[in-house]
Amino acid sequence: MIEIRNLTKRYGDFTAVDDISLSVSPGEIYGFLGPNGAGKTTTIRILAGLSLPTSGVVRIAGIDVASDGTKTKSILGYVPDRPYLYEKLTGRELLEFVVNLYGREWRDCEARAIELAQYFDIDDWLNARIENYSHGMKQKLVIIAALVHDPQVLVVDEPMVGLDALAQKQVKILLRKLANERKTIFLTTHTMSVAEAVCDRVGILNRGRIVATGSTAELRSERDLEDVFLELTYDPASS
Repeated sequence: MIEIRNLTKRYGDFTAVDDISLSVSPGEIYGFLGPNGAGKTTTIRILAGLSLPTSGVVRIAGIDVASDGTKTKSILGYVPDRPYLYEKLTGRELLEFVVNLYGREWRDCEARAIELAQYFDIDDWLNARIENYSHGMKQKLVIIAALVHDPQVLVVDEPMVGLDALAQKQVKILLRKLANERKTIFLTTHTMSVAEAVCDRVGILNRGRIVATGSTAELRSERDLEDVFLELTYDPASS
């Protein structure tokens, strides 16, 4: 469902993503791990059609993101690491706006929106202005907005930011449920416990290159995943 081949992204002389290749199948949760500045968010933005690659090919459901971004966006949900919301809108108005952006009718998506709002326990707030939401409630609303049109692919950048323990557990359960429905999920996280709990496979990115990939069990190999991550990404000489 997601295919990345020889993807490179440069900003002037700086190479943010350096010739990476990977694929993610329907029903799979792929975790993209790496330290700050490794190139995770750059990759996510290219997947979401918000940035173009310098070279290489990115396809979603066989569609080239660079040449037909509008079509790929119609089947994709995106949760950014720093969401920006129209805070003078109510939660319901924002969701209606998002549904219209995807070319869908609110009447066809309203039941799903309410179901997700009830799941995250913010249904009583849908008619309140977003400026009155807590940070965690805003994050929940962003997740709902990414899912309201029932996308085939979900791209998530740091899904647990601003969420309390209960909400984090709800997100983990929801991600597994979506995978069981054959949705394809690509997520970044700094939290090793999240990767171990929900990801079928992970790729570890460092300085723009994939330095390891495999299931969490394969990468652990009798060691904690966090230890593996630090070993592959931390250079003592640079400290």
